[in-house]
Amino acid sequence: MWLVTLLLLYSLQEVHSEDAASTRLYFANASLQRVTYSSSVGVSLPCPAGGTPSAVLRWYLATGDDIYDVPHIRHVYANGTLQLYPFSPSAYNSYIHDNDYFCTAENQAGKIRSPNIRIKAVFREPYTVRVADQRSMRGNVAVFKCLIPTAVQEYVSVVSWERDTVSIVPGNRFSLTSFGALYISDVQKEDALSTYRCITRHKYSGETRQSNGARLSVMDPNESSPSILDSFQGGEVYAGQSIELPCIAGGYPVPTVRWLKDGRPLPSDARWTRRLTGLTISDLRQEDSGNYACEVTNSFGSKDVSGQLHIIDPLRVTLSPKNLKTGISSTLFFTCTVEGSPEYSINWYRNAEAILPDQHISIQGQHNDTLQITAAQKFHSGAYQCFASRKGHTSQDFSIILLEDGTPRIVTSFSERVVNPGEPFSLVCEAKGAPPPSITWTLDDEPVVRDSTYKTGQYTQSDGLTVSHVNVSSPLIRDGGVYRCVARNSAGSAEYQARINVRGPPRIRPMRDMTAVAGRNTYITCRVIGYPYYSIKWLKDGMQLPDNHRQVLFDNGTLRLTDVQKGADEGTYLCSVLIQPQVSINQTVHVAVKVPPLIQPFDIPSTSVGKLIYIACVVSSGDMPIRITWHKDGQLIVPGPTSGVAIETKDFMSSLQISKVTLKHNGNYTCIASNAAATVSWERQLIVTVPPGFVVQPNNQDCIYGKAGVLNCSVEGYPPPKVMWKHAKGVGNPQQYHPVPLTGRIQIMSNGSLLIRHVLEDDRGYYLCQASNGVGSDISKSMILTVKIPAMITSHPNTTMARKGQTKELNCTARGEQPIIIRWERGDTVIDAERNPRYSIGINKKGDEVISTLKLKPADRGDSVFFSCHAINSYGEGRGLIQLTVQEPPDPPELEVREVKDRSMNLRWIQRFDGNSIITSYDIEYKNKSDSWDHMYTTRNISPTNNQANIVELHPACVYSIRMYSYNKIGRSLPSKELTISTEEAPPDGPPMDVILQPMTSQSIRVTWRAPKKELQNGVIRGYQIGYRENGPGSNGQYSIVEMKATGDSEVYTLDNLKKFAQYGVVVQAFNRAGTGPSSTEINATTLEDVPSRPPQNVRAISVTSDQAVITWAEPPRLTLHGVLKGYRVVFWSLFPDGEWGEMQNITSTREQVELRGLDKFTNYSVQVLAYTQAGDGVRSDVLYIQTREDLPGPPAGIKAVPSSLSSVVVSWLPPHKPNGVIRKYTIYCSSPGSGQPAPSEYEANPETLFYHITHLSRGKQYHIWAAAVTTAGRGNVSSKVTVEPAGKVPAKILSFGGTVTTPWMKEVRLPCKSVGEPAPSAKWTKDSEDSAAPVTADGQRQILPNGTLALRSVKAEDSGYYTCTATNTLGFDTIVVNLVVQVPPDQPRLTVSTTSTSSITLAWIPGDNGGSSIRGFVLQYSVDNTEEWRDVFISSSERSFRLDNLRCGTWYKVKLAAKNSVGSGRISEIIEAKTHGREPVFSKDQPLLTHINSTHAGLNLQGWTSGGCPITDVMLDFRPKGTWAWQSLKANSSAQLFLGELQEATWYELKMKACNSAGCGNQSSQFATTDYDGSTIPPIKSARGQRDDVKKLFSIGSPVILLTIGVALLFVVRKKRKEKRLKRLRDAKSLAEMLISKNNRSIDTPVKGPPQGPRLHIDIPRVQLLIEDKEGIKQIGEDKAAVPVTDTEFSQSVNPQNFCTGVSLHHQALIQNSGPLIDMSDIRPGTNPVSRKSIKSAHSSRNRYSSQWTLSRPSQSQSTASARTLTSDWRTMGSHAVAAAESDSYSASLSQDTDKGRNSMVSTESASSTYEELARAYEHAKLEEHLQHAKFTITECFISDSSSDQMTTGTNDPADSMTSLSTPSEPGICRFTASPPKPQDYDRGKNVAVPIPHRANKSEFCNLPLYMKTDPFLRKQGELHDPCPAVPPREASVRGLTQRAYHTQGRHKTLDSGKQQALTLGHSGLGGSGTATLPQRTLAVPGSGSGSAIGGKMGGSRDSLLEGSSSALGRLQKQSAGAYSKSYTLV
Repeated sequence: MWLVTLLLLYSLQEVHSEDAASTRLYFANASLQRVTYSSSVGVSLPCPAGGTPSAVLRWYLATGDDIYDVPHIRHVYANGTLQLYPFSPSAYNSYIHDNDYFCTAENQAGKIRSPNIRIKAVFREPYTVRVADQRSMRGNVAVFKCLIPTAVQEYVSVVSWERDTVSIVPGNRFSLTSFGALYISDVQKEDALSTYRCITRHKYSGETRQSNGARLSVMDPNESSPSILDSFQGGEVYAGQSIELPCIAGGYPVPTVRWLKDGRPLPSDARWTRRLTGLTISDLRQEDSGNYACEVTNSFGSKDVSGQLHIIDPLRVTLSPKNLKTGISSTLFFTCTVEGSPEYSINWYRNAEAILPDQHISIQGQHNDTLQITAAQKFHSGAYQCFASRKGHTSQDFSIILLEDGTPRIVTSFSERVVNPGEPFSLVCEAKGAPPPSITWTLDDEPVVRDSTYKTGQYTQSDGLTVSHVNVSSPLIRDGGVYRCVARNSAGSAEYQARINVRGPPRIRPMRDMTAVAGRNTYITCRVIGYPYYSIKWLKDGMQLPDNHRQVLFDNGTLRLTDVQKGADEGTYLCSVLIQPQVSINQTVHVAVKVPPLIQPFDIPSTSVGKLIYIACVVSSGDMPIRITWHKDGQLIVPGPTSGVAIETKDFMSSLQISKVTLKHNGNYTCIASNAAATVSWERQLIVTVPPGFVVQPNNQDCIYGKAGVLNCSVEGYPPPKVMWKHAKGVGNPQQYHPVPLTGRIQIMSNGSLLIRHVLEDDRGYYLCQASNGVGSDISKSMILTVKIPAMITSHPNTTMARKGQTKELNCTARGEQPIIIRWERGDTVIDAERNPRYSIGINKKGDEVISTLKLKPADRGDSVFFSCHAINSYGEGRGLIQLTVQEPPDPPELEVREVKDRSMNLRWIQRFDGNSIITSYDIEYKNKSDSWDHMYTTRNISPTNNQANIVELHPACVYSIRMYSYNKIGRSLPSKELTISTEEAPPDGPPMDVILQPMTSQSIRVTWRAPKKELQNGVIRGYQIGYRENGPGSNGQYSIVEMKATGDSEVYTLDNLKKFAQYGVVVQAFNRAGTGPSSTEINATTLEDVPSRPPQNVRAISVTSDQAVITWAEPPRLTLHGVLKGYRVVFWSLFPDGEWGEMQNITSTREQVELRGLDKFTNYSVQVLAYTQAGDGVRSDVLYIQTREDLPGPPAGIKAVPSSLSSVVVSWLPPHKPNGVIRKYTIYCSSPGSGQPAPSEYEANPETLFYHITHLSRGKQYHIWAAAVTTAGRGNVSSKVTVEPAGKVPAKILSFGGTVTTPWMKEVRLPCKSVGEPAPSAKWTKDSEDSAAPVTADGQRQILPNGTLALRSVKAEDSGYYTCTATNTLGFDTIVVNLVVQVPPDQPRLTVSTTSTSSITLAWIPGDNGGSSIRGFVLQYSVDNTEEWRDVFISSSERSFRLDNLRCGTWYKVKLAAKNSVGSGRISEIIEAKTHGREPVFSKDQPLLTHINSTHAGLNLQGWTSGGCPITDVMLDFRPKGTWAWQSLKANSSAQLFLGELQEATWYELKMKACNSAGCGNQSSQFATTDYDGSTIPPIKSARGQRDDVKKLFSIGSPVILLTIGVALLFVVRKKRKEKRLKRLRDAKSLAEMLISKNNRSIDTPVKGPPQGPRLHIDIPRVQLLIEDKEGIKQIGEDKAAVPVTDTEFSQSVNPQNFCTGVSLHHQALIQNSGPLIDMSDIRPGTNPVSRKSIKSAHSSRNRYSSQWTLSRPSQSQSTASARTLTSDWRTMGSHAVAAAESDSYSASLSQDTDKGRNSMVSTESASSTYEELARAYEHAKLEEHLQHAKFTITECFISDSSSDQMTTGTNDPADSMTSLSTPSEPGICRFTASPPKPQDYDRGKNVAVPIPHRANKSEFCNLPLYMKTDPFLRKQGELHDPCPAVPPREASVRGLTQRAYHTQGRHKTLDSGKQQALTLGHSGLGGSGTATLPQRTLAVPGSGSGSAIGGKMGGSRDSLLEGSSSALGRLQKQSAGAYSKSYTLV
């Protein structure tokens, strides 16, 4: 509870915030530290400090001297503003005009001073600025600098540059630096024609100067090392500013600039900008400090320049604490925090005075940054300032400190209260004082001690408030009483008390006797505890108190005695407490009174030196003993000879005696008396006087006017004498002295001397120094002050004008002490009139003035300079500055022609010299070349601010002469140089005629017209612009423009890509070289109709009945109809529960509603609506789904009833063909004929149960049974009736029904075969083939459940067929036949291109097989030929054509198409390519490339480009002077004309132009030469000629011989390189072939049973030769010996290189041109026939197709084992050593059925056929046609597989299959693949594998074996074939009895006999599994020899060929673990 009370009290307490002072000081502009001003202008400077309320503002010099007023020179206003007036040079005083000042602000808070302010006056001095001529190479940078004299460099800055009197605007090639330099980049010849001037301005006087005109010499580039033209130096810069470091270099080649910082390249920072002018760094930071270096380099050398840059943060000072109020005797700490530069010094000030350490003040810290004041006194109050300075920059901060009497005062206290025992209470006391007080607590005058009862605490807040509390958690009666809090500090104490009553029996604590001091107040407390009580009384001597006015009794029982008296108040006091009526308790206390001393007042009279003095101190009252002591000036006086003082003391008196008084006895004397009661004192001052006397007497003195002077006078005495100065004017006898007025200019110094800071003429006269101090008589002394005047110029003209050729006089007046000499100067040269007759000088004296006259005869242009007159005497020198300007008529302007047009020309001129008079106007005169100037035309009074003019209303193709004049107020210039120009052609003035429009299609209009009239063509018509715009609603009205080249008098153009069925307005304009003429009158035409592009809106469908629905819609947007709306067509089709679609139907209507009747009941329908116009059907709406309502169901589709016992039968049935709703139940009816029952028995069955067991039937009785289905609409028709009789022995019957079952592939299907019978029957399943039925056995895919159901997992296309279930028992059997139809994705469509235009491609296609499910739509993908960014378009299933719109003009596109059915997306069609109309631009041969050329510009004719049918989008130009390296680039649009500007004069240029459109770019190049500056042409560049004819002849004779020799050598090298390249390609082909052929050596899992499924193929393969390499030697067939065995170390680690399967796609031109008919094996699928492809389209990008794989195999003829052989292979042409062979080899092929997952995986391959036969054929034909050296094969996919991996046998769908597909390589000729070795335990499966063999009359000839047959068994006799190569096993294929279905081929095709069947069957023993595959697998079965064992085969090692095999390697592999392992290879 007490804690809650404490928190509540805290929340209610008042927080007092006191400011340190009620006044305020501030700085208005503390950063002002330097003021520079012009002596002719002056300056007014407000005081930067201020205060509130108004502060006193004063100015001081930095030395501390007060500022004084100097008439007409300096004045300080009352508001603190310092005024310095303009002055003449002779009045200059450095004490005033170049000094440090500061200003102070003072009020009650204190006094602050500003930092020192440097005030400096700048004279108006003569100076000139100039620019030096410069030299630069063409293409380099030229640097012009404005040279300013050093004396005025600080005040004069460059404000602008002029080029030929026209201000230069930075940009393009001209740059102005921050330091005033002019940079001209890429210097050209024309830059040498101009003059360059800089314009400067004086910062303080505002005076401007113009430099001389400088020229630039431009040289041709000359190879040279770099030279620095402008550089930088290091220095210090303040942070936050910007700096520019110039670095410009010249040289050729143009040097490159590289910047380094501290030896490293510049870091990336947006603040650092590299410009032409150098390096610019903005927002400088400390980290930018460092050494900066600029390196310039070219191929001939390098130079560098560097400098150290220091970044300095401005000083920022923070002084803490701020505005502090505290008490006397406190300890203060001031901390001065300085931020910025680390180098600085700190100074401390109090009230503007420097602080010096003493006994109270100490300055501490490394930088003197801490000020400590101990035992602070009152005088320490004021304003404290901390100044930090560094190199002239100063920053400061200040704090106001107020020290006051800090006696504590109680600000928050507690009140009296009553509490119960155990009730906690808390008392709070808050006090304030300085220093912060401490608080103690008492209870009834006894200290409160912190213990378990009392919890005390105390803390001080930041504002000095001390808070103390006492908590009593469980008070008892003894805890009641008077609680007192006492606050004490060094300044005093304060207290507060109040009673706390604790309920309980009252009693009084024992009270101790007390002592009171007489004359003061005292309190007596009755220490009563307990509550309640009635009253408290006090008695003394039996009388109740109070009994007089000095006694007061408070309610709490405390008695106060005021002004205690010893006799009356001393004694015993009784406290009586009434606790009950008539019951009191008493307690006494004795009070003793003590009397303090009382000193009788005394005074000390003043005395003089040497006298005697006696001082007595008497105590008139006070209790004894009393002690008396003496102090002087606060220090105890020790009597004795040293002090000269004697002290005598008795009981109550003490005396002080001085026998001989001296000046040291001056001071304050204090008598101190003390006893037990108190200590008192009395103080008085002793003054010892001395009369005044002179130390230094005044003497006569001379002072110089304007300087400072001191009149000496020094006195002494005590009190210090007061000195007064008096002044009497005149030099004779003084008439009357007057006190000298003391101002800032005149002051009395501390020693009494008189200081005159600025002597004036009025200060001359008599001065009297008088001193007095009241002791004795005054003293005085007089003196005479003489003022000497220095020579000064009092009158002269500042500026004056003169006319050229006239006489001019300059006057100058001077005064001062005589004699005065006057000297004249011209600029810096003294004028000697005796030696220069043009000058004469005259002197004239008037009174004290001297007038000098300088006469010029005559004035010339060179006299426009500064003249100065100098007056000199013994006391100083004065100067007068006169600027003379000589005026004359201007020079004629330099005129040039900038641009000439057909009817106007642009002139520009440069005014070189204006005659020192402002140009007032210009006149331009021009005439026909053949006329005289009497027939001229004039343009007058052109503004002088212009430097160019346009002359208009000229005639095209005319020659004119032009000249020009300039005017000023003096007169007119001479005429300028005459120029001759010719005007150009003009645009046509007439429009084309007979414009006719004819609509051609829905998006095109043909425009025809004739050329404008001949007289209005204004030149040759180059072409036309056709503008067209749509005039329908919503169009913007803007014309679209197309251009065409003119072909004759009649023209025609077809506008394409227009909006359909829209009205267009067309205008035609003709143009020539000059431009475009007026347009024809707009003619309108409308494009033809087209089909609507948007479907009807808001299509809705409502089911009305079970066979009727209503479809409504709204009309499509009008803008999308593209014609006149003819009506609507509603397309609808049904959706069956199995996902199939019904027949598509359509109904037409002219209204927005149609009723669909005759719909199937309770059936889902898809509905689409389209609008059609005359042009055809529009876009269909989105598919809308609707379901018809329920109705009565049809009868069950079938019913069976079989006996199950003697009294029961089992009934089964099929659902109705048309359920017409949701079947709710089935009703089974059973009746017995002749039973007499009128109604049959009814049984209800669940709708999910299709059989019912009827019991309780009678034995031997027949029953009729039928059934009916029931929906919510009611019971439907009943089924047919069946008859059944219960029996005990029942033959086998099948309750399930046969029929057709349709399912998507890769699903699980259950074929039920539920049977009954007694005894229980057994069920078996068979699958029918063409001529037999095979039993269905259980395996990983097939499973026969206990109830007879056949479960097929992941069904595929080959699972389709007729399945028969037979149930058999001893009494009979029953069968059902189920036709399983497996739906697969649709086949690829046949895609063709029908038509193309500039922006569209129309495609047509023929769908392929639908895969057993209706096609739901097509997905069309297209992309630009050179990209892989495919875009998708979804097309309706009914469409057979589609137009791709908005295509790019003249661009090749790739297109592919895929169909989609309910199973999924089918295979993608062949990728076809088509190109939109249009080609790249071509420049017309009969068009000129350039229209005109002058000295600096060239006009290009862009109209010469023909667009090629596609609009030109960009025109790019590259040009350069011949012989240079760098090209200049320019990009433009396809406008008619383009100008190249700023070319070099008389220079040959190379020009390359490129025009681009969407189809490509066309190029055109040329050379041209600019004219000379006068318009003349230059000769062509000639090659250097030889000097000697014999050398020329020798060269002509030797050249053919040398060329022939070089040709022979090159031919040899080329043939060798060609051969090496051929051999390398053959090696690469061999390596690839060996990798591919290894597919024939795969292990086989299980044998194959049954006949083959699928078609067989006949493949013709061209001739191929083999190179056979034996281990002992090489037998070569053919001539080429380049075969090298492949040794790949990557195959050495547990890898059998012969066990790979790869699918490769390739494309090459040789394959297209030279291959015969190929089989597109990717088209083979179940139910389709292979199509022979005549050719394969060339393509350069990947095509998405299904990859197909084929396996060649043949039955082995022998089981004998072959010895190990080593084979390598290569292709060979038929050579002289080749064995003759037939033209082609034929083989039989059998297709694997494993196409499902391959189709689903959508593997990307290149071409339509990806077989190894094509690979071999491509290489063979390429070699035959000698194309191999140019062949670049792109093998886009490689698939390397391990046939024995786990994924191939477990049936998983894991995408990480061992058949791996990698993405298309990034470059041609690279095949990337992944190889996985077989498991070691699978090597034994390679036995009895069929391998291919060629069909040949002579079996011993192997010269034409194809690539995939290069295995060891082929090279042996038939009887030796013991080790056939294992073939790749087909996955998930069912190859049944290949020998039973022999395929009879034509010609030499051979047929297998039955005796060879077993070998093939054994060879495929592993093909019955259910593994899954990523790619479809197809098998080529070749009749031939039988298989043998492969155990003895040798496996290839790291150094063996890929086809080697060894038993040792096999043994090693068998030791490896069974885990799969793979490696990646790259084959080029």
